[in-house]
Amino acid sequence: MSQSRFSLSRAWRGIDQTLLFTFFALIAIGVILSFAAGPAAAERRGIADPFYYLYRHGAFSVLSAIIVLVLATFSVRDVRRLAGLGLLCSLGVMLAIPFIGYEVNGAARWIRFGGFSLQPSEFLKPSFIVIAAWLFAEESRGEPVPGRLIALGIFLFSVALLILQPDFGQTVLLGAIFGAMLFAAGLSMMWTVGLGVVAGAGAFAAYVFLPHVAARIEGFLNPEQGAQTEFALEAISRGGLIGVGPGEGEIKRILPEANTDFVFSVAAEEYGLIASLAIIGLYAILFARAWMNAMKLNDHFVQLATAGLALQFGLQALINIGVNLNIIPPKGMTLPFVSYGGSSMLALAYGAGLLLALTRRRPGAYSMNV
Repeated sequence: MSQSRFSLSRAWRGIDQTLLFTFFALIAIGVILSFAAGPAAAERRGIADPFYYLYRHGAFSVLSAIIVLVLATFSVRDVRRLAGLGLLCSLGVMLAIPFIGYEVNGAARWIRFGGFSLQPSEFLKPSFIVIAAWLFAEESRGEPVPGRLIALGIFLFSVALLILQPDFGQTVLLGAIFGAMLFAAGLSMMWTVGLGVVAGAGAFAAYVFLPHVAARIEGFLNPEQGAQTEFALEAISRGGLIGVGPGEGEIKRILPEANTDFVFSVAAEEYGLIASLAIIGLYAILFARAWMNAMKLNDHFVQLATAGLALQFGLQALINIGVNLNIIPPKGMTLPFVSYGGSSMLALAYGAGLLLALTRRRPGAYSMNV
């Protein structure tokens, strides 16, 4: 028992405190913004309790924090095993979604458990990142395993399932991360450029053959009056430097996804440019800290997995904020830990816990102190 307590204590001391603080700060900001945007969302959807979304977001925040702390103590081997199980379960449920899932806004991406909806593709991302990193590392060690080819097969299978839902936003995010990991794993520039051309051709084909993709792009290029992005830009503009004040925002009452996809615009209106830059700064710190850790890690698998998970958080935040600023077409992607959404929160906590476990200080893990 004493040995177990000693091991757990040593694990706690090894957790990267900067990353842990950043994750918890984003979770806290999400609760604050849920208090701001939740009542308006409840009123708009005819829910009697104005704090319905706040209570749910608070509960998922607490559960997410617990998940982060528990997974942060996992060993590298346990991280790999959990990711493998997560990948198999995610793909299995995504295969079953056409039969057991339900549709929201024309997309069948969720399965329902009582009053909770689960989106398995959210759990697919961190699981795939870790397993792809392991496959790349095994091949680089000279093992008789075609790691890149197997990872490519899993990626293409995942993309096929995502497009069937349809979920082009997650497809783009997963593709960008996979391409970056391939390059980091030593893929030649010629192959990198070739895969980039294939990805570009795939994006063009999606525009031509997938009506929902074409509609989003055309809506972005030729916005209609009353579009969500137009309201989001108005909210950001109204906020100015210091915002109109907590609870004083008006745009959230007419913005349909104010507590989910467009929560950043709510923050900008009520708390201003300074608060918006602080939120962006937290994501920058998260990405930079994780990336610097990745560069100092000795194990090639851990290095690639850490870099991939850092990219997931950084790119997802960048895409969401870009949509709010109307510089990229809407993707239906949450702002990590800040947007309302139980499935997204739990999956992000899962990824954050894996990242903290991989970057934890342990004997021989780093080439230099961090």
